[in-house]
Amino acid sequence: MKKEVEKLLQYVQKPARYTGGELNSVTKDKNSVDIRYAFCFPDTYEIGMSHLGMKILYGLVNERNDAWCERVFAPDNDMEEQMRKNNVPLFALESGDYIKDFDMIGFTLQYELCYTNVLNMLNLAQIPLKSSERREALTPIICVGGPCCCNPEPITDFVDIVFLGEGEYSTNEVIDLLKQCKADGLTKQEFLHKAKNITGVYVPSLYEDTYNNDGTLKQLKPIGDAPAVVKKSIVSDLDKVYYPKEFVVPFINIVHDRAVEEIFRGCIRGCRFCQAGFIYRPIREKSVDTINKQCRALIDSTGYDEISLCSLSTSDHSDVNNMLTTLIDWTVKENINLSLPSLRVDNFSDELVEQLNKVRRSGLTFAPEAGTQRLRDVINKNVTEDEVVKTCTKAFDNGWTSVKLYFMMGLPTEAMEDIKGIADLGMEVVHAFYKNPNRQKGTGVQVSISCASFIPKPFTPFQWEPEDTMESLKEKQKYLLESIPSKKIRVSYHETPTSLLEGVLARGDRRLGKVILKAYELGCKFDSWDDQFNFDAWMQAFDENGIDPHFYTHRRREFTELLPWDHLDFGVSRKFLENENKKAHMNQTTPHCRIHCAGCSADKLNGGKCDARG
Repeated sequence: MKKEVEKLLQYVQKPARYTGGELNSVTKDKNSVDIRYAFCFPDTYEIGMSHLGMKILYGLVNERNDAWCERVFAPDNDMEEQMRKNNVPLFALESGDYIKDFDMIGFTLQYELCYTNVLNMLNLAQIPLKSSERREALTPIICVGGPCCCNPEPITDFVDIVFLGEGEYSTNEVIDLLKQCKADGLTKQEFLHKAKNITGVYVPSLYEDTYNNDGTLKQLKPIGDAPAVVKKSIVSDLDKVYYPKEFVVPFINIVHDRAVEEIFRGCIRGCRFCQAGFIYRPIREKSVDTINKQCRALIDSTGYDEISLCSLSTSDHSDVNNMLTTLIDWTVKENINLSLPSLRVDNFSDELVEQLNKVRRSGLTFAPEAGTQRLRDVINKNVTEDEVVKTCTKAFDNGWTSVKLYFMMGLPTEAMEDIKGIADLGMEVVHAFYKNPNRQKGTGVQVSISCASFIPKPFTPFQWEPEDTMESLKEKQKYLLESIPSKKIRVSYHETPTSLLEGVLARGDRRLGKVILKAYELGCKFDSWDDQFNFDAWMQAFDENGIDPHFYTHRRREFTELLPWDHLDFGVSRKFLENENKKAHMNQTTPHCRIHCAGCSADKLNGGKCDARG
């Protein structure tokens, strides 16, 4: 650690965020590598260290002898104040070196409200914010990846390349290219023109945008020989692709402080609001043998006593019971807790309950998403109230006394009766507990209802839908609270101003770059933190740039409108999404992928293969 950095630690609340040196962190001789890569998470250490994608790419790059990947997190306010006061640039944890001298600086964009943190970290690193101001030198290359990159347009003013889809292959290809370009003495523009040919790499500066008189996008035209459509990169075989044998073990508590094993990618369900369920298609599963070996290796290398099985819907793995039997055979003996998030109401089987009874008990979480059957059909949830109540009853039979139910508010076609349905369903679960003769005696039940504000996202059937207004959402939140008849039910919900901004950035175009820059100049950062979010400053940024945020949120888009992400191919066809939107407005459902292939076309990116079809 540099002495100028070490001196600052006495003034901050959590010095261990900035020291590095944790178990399994990777140090190398910087003079023996060709490419230095700063992997940046634009939020605090505790959040970033919980992110699986960072763990995978950190290990992937550090497997190479010619590259060194180091971690960088957004300093909290106390550390930032000291860094600016003492003119200490942003540094990487492993070496303590300033990242402005690295070859690649990559940001993972997990949520839209981190964009001002990206700018703040670049500024702290003493790197010009706009890509147009960084054309002189080849390095550093500023890149972004993650789920928000399915529409990166609002932040393209600030980045050189965008990784679309899964980065296991494209990251190594970009590093290989950058290494060659450095050796050949090429310019940044020459590097970018070569990078555009890598699958899953989008170079925003090679496209120009024009707009219609009504403000809609007229054209996003490739310049020269840049591809008209850029396809995401995907991993075909999860059994063969790189997965880390060890994770960096932090010195302090983080949000998800445990080993994490990814068991499959994609989702069979097709919930029409869920971006992840579409952009991670096609379905690809790991074998039980691979899952077991990787879990064993992670426990041995980290010393953790908990493994979380990671996917969009854990119980939808086609061999879930065999998987759990195999894992429980050794985890129970060694007092390792097995965590199964993302369970489905409609496949909470007796066999699954039997397996769960062998591991440490915690609260169960299910996601009905909507309060009435009509609205669940609209969003294609394919879950009935009877299934929710029966599943909760089965849990109560087996000793559970707390259940968390996730819902969304502001969904397309939603009415007040749908909001009341949320309260009614919560009460039905309470009744199911007290009617159950097998319930755990001497205890009460606790039903937690969590309501997220629905935000239409790209590459979903609802990408054309208007977002509910802040006023309407507040009215619905108030009505829900008034409709709760029992103290056995607790309700939480999202703040509406952050939902508005997230909606704007999710479906925005390149014109929002100047708004993001102005908001940052007005002091905005850590926008996903309620205590730091400055709504008035954001509204001022929109106003000063003559942009109406409601243009991006509260209007329905026609199917004929060109969308800012239409030049990016994440596999699922636009026609499929249009048809799903039409079916939603007719209250019609689509069976999940294992019942019937609906023809989303995502398998075309994987040579026609999709594990949902067996």
